[in-house]
Amino acid sequence: MKEMGEAVTPSAANENAAPRLDAVMEFLRLLWAVDQGLRSTSKFMETTMGLTGPQRLVVRLVGQYPGITAGGLAEILHVHPSTLTGVMKRLQKRGLVERKSDPLDARKALLFLTAAGSAVNVPSEGTVEAAVQRAISRVPRARLEGAQEVLLVLAEELGVGNSPLSFDGQGEGAAPPGADTAGVVTAGLPPALGLAGTRPGTEPAP
Repeated sequence: MKEMGEAVTPSAANENAAPRLDAVMEFLRLLWAVDQGLRSTSKFMETTMGLTGPQRLVVRLVGQYPGITAGGLAEILHVHPSTLTGVMKRLQKRGLVERKSDPLDARKALLFLTAAGSAVNVPSEGTVEAAVQRAISRVPRARLEGAQEVLLVLAEELGVGNSPLSFDGQGEGAAPPGADTAGVVTAGLPPALGLAGTRPGTEPAP
């Protein structure tokens, strides 16, 4: 029998044994790991490239769809246009993205990459998309499609797309009072990489 006050050392088996989690908790644990990895990689990108994950995502999309409108970009990302205001202002200030008036409708602004923007719009190591590319290349197509379906269903179950995001009516593209903003969702994009849930005029957390 151990004396009072004698330290009790956990067995090596208990220290090394992985916790047994049910399916829900295990899935949440993996989502947490992905979210933390996205945030960490975004900060690394900001240090090494001068662009956060969300900023680079916008640059890549504008590069892929030159002349896209802010509304079109928001539709691809499944967010409200006002959510992109902070990101766009930073990219314009850095001289990576520029706005041009639509020759067919002066009320619309079209987005293009500048020469500096085009210079960074290239595949690069150390980026989120490079990690995603390596990951999906290791997974059979059928399993990849299954994973995408799970993420989409999870987004729906979380209420994304079923209720409008809250905006204060400020910032470019803000919805007018009473407007239907349902559907402004991340639709499978991880929270740290997606842009939903941020306030107009602010940049989402990296």
